[in-house]
Amino acid sequence: MIDKSMASADAAVADIPDGATLMVGGFGPAGQPYALLDALIRRRPRALTLISNNAGNGDFGLAALLKAGCVRKVVCSFPRQADSWVFDDLYRRGELELELVPQGNLAARIQAAGAGIGGFYTPTGYGTQLAEGKETREIDGRRYVFELPLKADFALIKAEQADRWGNLRYDKTGRNFGPIMAMAANCTIVEVNHMVPLGELDPENIITPGIFVQRLVPSSPRAAQLSA
Repeated sequence: MIDKSMASADAAVADIPDGATLMVGGFGPAGQPYALLDALIRRRPRALTLISNNAGNGDFGLAALLKAGCVRKVVCSFPRQADSWVFDDLYRRGELELELVPQGNLAARIQAAGAGIGGFYTPTGYGTQLAEGKETREIDGRRYVFELPLKADFALIKAEQADRWGNLRYDKTGRNFGPIMAMAANCTIVEVNHMVPLGELDPENIITPGIFVQRLVPSSPRAAQLSA
């Protein structure tokens, strides 16, 4: 019997080692897997490379992971905002490395990894510092930059519903990066608001098939409150 449910968030992240590359879903607070992040902070791995859309809000979630000293490098498209003081402080002190990636490129690079594509050409970033050291070429009269895929050892994402096989349905903007990150990681760990019996999910509404999911964890009351 296939059942990808784990006993706890702590058990689900227990084998994430120092130096791992980690994708974390979410668009700001929407779709961020807070229970999994809290469990990872309790474990305190070091020198992680974090791939996410942003670098955290306030003192919780991704920001708390940075504050705990777990992250060496952040790859994201939106590191700074009014409440990104944790990232700002660590970056200014030279304790955090940043690779800034335009949001469309970020999504496309993750998609490329999930699809097994070796890279792609994009006009975004050409002629800027973001293109320094990268291959460029002209195609049909326009200049392009070659971008490599982004893959990860682990992906931590959030879903609204899942069955025990790992088929996932998301809630509105909580969908964001989850589906493509699930395809681009060696091990996808999913925090789920509601576990449902097999057959309850309409196949037409399943966004991420269970083949891309390895572990399922129920969300905590605190995580649900932060996501609200």
